[in-house]
Order: sequence, then C-alpha cells, then structure tokens
Amino acid sequence: MTFDMDQLNSFLLVGSAVTLLAILAVRVSTRVGLPSLLLYLMIGVMLGEAGAGIGFEDAALAQALGLGALVLILSEGGLTTDWRSIRPSMRIGSALATLGVAVSVGVVAVAGHYVLGLNWQLAVLLGAVISATDAAAVFSVLRGIPLPARLSGALEAESGLNDAPTVVLVILVSSGAALEQGWLMMVVSVVLQLAGGIAGGLAVGFGGAWLMRRAALPASGLYPIAVLCLAILAYAAAAAIGASGFAAVYVAALVLGNSELPHRAATRSFSEGIAWLAQIGLFVMLGLLLSPSRISLATVGIALAAGLVLTLVARPLSVLVCAAVSPMPWRELGFISWAGLRGAVPIVFTTIPLVAGVPDAEKLFDIVFVMVVVGTLLTAPTLPLAAKLLKVARRSEPRGLEVEAAPLERIAADLLQVKISDRSRLHGVEVSELRLPAGASVSLVIRGGETLVPDGRTVLKHGDDLLVVTPRKDREATEARLRVVAQRGRLANWLRPE
Repeated sequence: MTFDMDQLNSFLLVGSAVTLLAILAVRVSTRVGLPSLLLYLMIGVMLGEAGAGIGFEDAALAQALGLGALVLILSEGGLTTDWRSIRPSMRIGSALATLGVAVSVGVVAVAGHYVLGLNWQLAVLLGAVISATDAAAVFSVLRGIPLPARLSGALEAESGLNDAPTVVLVILVSSGAALEQGWLMMVVSVVLQLAGGIAGGLAVGFGGAWLMRRAALPASGLYPIAVLCLAILAYAAAAAIGASGFAAVYVAALVLGNSELPHRAATRSFSEGIAWLAQIGLFVMLGLLLSPSRISLATVGIALAAGLVLTLVARPLSVLVCAAVSPMPWRELGFISWAGLRGAVPIVFTTIPLVAGVPDAEKLFDIVFVMVVVGTLLTAPTLPLAAKLLKVARRSEPRGLEVEAAPLERIAADLLQVKISDRSRLHGVEVSELRLPAGASVSLVIRGGETLVPDGRTVLKHGDDLLVVTPRKDREATEARLRVVAQRGRLANWLRPE
C-alpha cells in the first residue's frame, strides 16, 4: 500500500483538526466532571462508519497502537507520581492490583457464565478485561479531588500496577494456554512475569537515573526525551525476555520521576503532553473501531448486568479481601470500592481476543465498550460527592511548589527554581523564616521581571520565582521545608516537614 503526498496532507489536516478539537474538549469535560475519554470515544464514533464514514476494522493495528499508548500513559503516571506520598499505600495498592484483580475476575466470570449465559472462555475474558482500573482515568479524575495521600496513593498504585497481571491473563486465556497449562501454572507464569518486570524496571530506572545525572547534554530539551526513552526501553527490554513490560515501564518511570535528575519539572510537563496525545489518539481510535450497528438491546443488557456485578459485588468484595492485607478505615475502603474507574484499558484489552480469533470476540468488545461508557457516566461525576459523604475528602490545601532543578556538579549542589503560586502561603514570609537546612540559601528573587538579591528580611510574594542553592545531600530536606512553609506559612516554624 502506497502513501502519497495527497494522503499525507489529508491525514495531517484531519489529524490536527481532531486533536485540536479533543484538546478543547478537555475544558468541557472538566466543567461537567467527566473524564475526557468519553468525549474522545464519541469523537471516534462520530468519525467512524456511523458518522463521517471513516472505516477502521484492523484489530491487530488497534491492539498495537493501543498497547503502545498505554506504555506512554503509564510512563507519565510513574514520572508524575510522588513516591513519598504513595509509599505508605503500596501494600494495599499492590494487593488490589494482584489479589483484588483475581477476586474480581473470579466473581465476574462466575456471574457471566451462570447468570449471563456466556461460555467459560468469554466469561473469564470479560472478568479479566474489566477488572483492571484505568491509569489515565484515575490520574485525571482523582488528582482533582482533595484526598488524603494514603487514599489517592492506593488508587494510583493500583492503576499503575494492575495492567501487568491483567494483560498476561488475557493473553493466556485468549490463546488457550490457560487450559493447556492449568490454573496453577498460569498463576506461576503471572507471578514470574510480574517479578521479572519489576526487577527490569528497577534496573533501568536506577541505571538510567545514574546516567542522566552524569550526562552533560547540550540542550535542556533533550533530558525529557531521554527520560521518556528510558521508560520505554524498560518496557521493551522486559517484553523481550518474556517479563511484564507494563510492570517494568511503570516501575522504571516511578524511579526516574523521583530521582534527582536535571530539569525534572520540564520532564514531567513533557511526559504529560505526550500522555495527553496518546490518550486522544487511543480513545478516538477505539471509537472508530466500534460498529454501532452491532450493538443490540441484548448487548446493552449484558453490559449493564456485568457493570452491576462488577460495581456492587466484585469490586467491594475484592477491596474487602485486600483489606486483610492492609487494614484501612471502612470509609476509605468504601471510597476505594466506588472509585475503581474503568476507561480505555478494558477496551484495549478486548482487542487481544479479537486478534486471537476468539469466538464472539466482537460481542465482548461491544459489551465492554457499552459498560465503560455507562460506568464512567455514573461513577466519575459522583466521586466528589462520594468523598464528601464518606468524609474522606480533606480540606483543599494550597498547591505544592513548582520546582525545577539543575545540577551544579563542580560543587555537588543543586540549583532549585521555585515558583510561588497564587495559593501558596509562602506569601508574606520573610526569607529568614524559611529556616532552610544549613548550607541552603535563597540566592535570587525574580519579581515582575526584575531581579532582587534577598537578605533575611526580604518578604516573599505571590508570583515570585526563587533561585535556591542547596547541597545535593540536603536537597530533599530543602524541598520538604519549602513545601511545608508553602502549606502552613509562618506556623511551619514550629512544625516538622511532612
């Protein structure tokens, strides 16, 4: 198949217009409290055979592009996640991503076979593809709700880790290997692939961080590209040796995002932009893949029934089982149960049985598509209300500092560029009241385009940019001190950093 200049021009015209429309749609989705994925899916449907007539039926291409987009989304999730905030929640998050998925798959599979009349293969596949929460949906929706760190950390850790065991399970069931190997060997295979992926992610993450700290790249814009390439390298290397690439890419990105690297803020912004682009392309493509004419009342009925089983039985039961591993207050467990957001991930996973030629795989795709749309419409807008009713929402606090870092290798120090936001309580604080660790100092204040060399009596204001020099060994303590003053103001003089 050839691709001439006219086709390229048409592709760029349509692609840029659709992408711009999708970006502007984020504003609409934010106002109504819905994940933008729904709007993107609908754009894809309108561009497809039921709308503009663009045909797209290549399930293999959709699977390849979908899994590639998930790699970029998980990279962004790891790079923008604060390890200190999710570390206390890793036990419950890991349990939800493994044990919780197993419980959910079992409950949905049994209900799918005995209640919905699906054959065992299709029932297990249904349970598998809808048991994984969606990282893009969780990151975009929950980060806008003022939740305690242990609660948001548990949900973010779950969404970042549960793709790995789920995709292994879907592949084994779709290929028929699960029946050949037996369930015990399948569990062993999943565990080994997870362990290999985590080990590979740690190796690439720490090795890449060591390399980036010593690489003197000629342009700052190269650092974000290099870090993202390292995360993708972790996925590809793990997949090449038969380990879980999804576990590897999330773990590697988590390590890189929490390492002392040059231009961390720029790296995070770059990864967020790439992740948004991946989400837009992914959701629009999945919308194109849908054939609305195939969806019948029976399909809608099965989708609604499966959604009810998942939401009211499987998810709560899996959360309760995991609470035995890491006990939490019942209110927080209730919110975790309700906040299991599904998005593009379940739909992408349905392309695996489509490519494998599993009987009724198109029916599974349609069921999951309808279930995701309806479930997201009902769940996402109610999360702020659920957090309020369950009394798990915390008082809205000032935003954290925006910190950019550059290495000063010759003196083993880091230069931090700190932006004081409009909500920060650093406003009105004198430089001497910051009480930074010994050796750290505010060397310059940029205010209204003018530079100011501060002394101890200099009062900080909203909109100021600070240049802070800190010994590398004290960088974490310096950032922690700045953050606690940004949250508590002068009272932080008598409070330890959190």
